[in-house]
Amino acid sequence: MKHISGIRKSYEKGELDESSSHNEPLDQFRHWFQQALDAGVPEPNAMTVATVGDGGRPSTRIVLIKEFDASGLVWYTNYLSRKGRELAANPFAALQFHWVELERVVRIEGRVEKVEGEPADEYYRSRPLASRIGAWASEQSQPIASRAVLVARAAEYGLKYGLSPPRPPHWGGYRLRPDYWEFWQGRPSRLHDRLVYRLQADGHWQRERLSP
Repeated sequence: MKHISGIRKSYEKGELDESSSHNEPLDQFRHWFQQALDAGVPEPNAMTVATVGDGGRPSTRIVLIKEFDASGLVWYTNYLSRKGRELAANPFAALQFHWVELERVVRIEGRVEKVEGEPADEYYRSRPLASRIGAWASEQSQPIASRAVLVARAAEYGLKYGLSPPRPPHWGGYRLRPDYWEFWQGRPSRLHDRLVYRLQADGHWQRERLSP
C-alpha cells in the first residue's frame, strides 16, 4: 500500500480569474453547475452540509440539492434528524460541492429556513413511491436494533398508505440563503484560484481573491 503522505496530484484542468468570472455569485454557480452536468460528473448535485450542535461541535453529511435560485439553495430531509435538530437550535449552515473531475470546489455559507407547505408537498409527490414510504419508515439518526426493523416499518407504512402516502409532518425542505460564496479552482504548484463573494449591507456582492 502506498504511503498516504506520498499521494499527490497536480491540478491542471482550469483557471479562474476576475475577468472571466461573473459579477453575481449565483450566475457563477449556475455556470459551473452546468459545466459539471455537461462533463458528466457523477451526482453533481451532491453537496456536504455542515451544521453546529451543542458546545459548538460541528457535523457534516452528504445531501442532494434539489433546486437553486435567487432565494437560495434547497434540499429535503427529516426535520428530526441530527442536522434538523442542530438547525433548529442554530439556523446557520455551510455547504460544499466538490467536483473532482473538474478540480473545483464551491463553498457557500448562510442562514437556513424551512421549506414547508405546497412546495414541500409537490417535491414529496415527485419522489419514487419507495422513497416516500421510506420517509415514514426511517426515524433518521435514531438508534435501530437491526435492518429488519427498518424493512418491517417500510412494509407497515406501505400497507397503511398504499400508492398515496402523504408527506410526513417531520419531513420537508431547507433553504440556505447565502451571504458568502467561494469558488475554488485547482492550479499547478498549489497556487490555486480562490474567488470569494461577500454579501454587503446594501445587498450587493463584493468579490475578492484569496490567497490559496
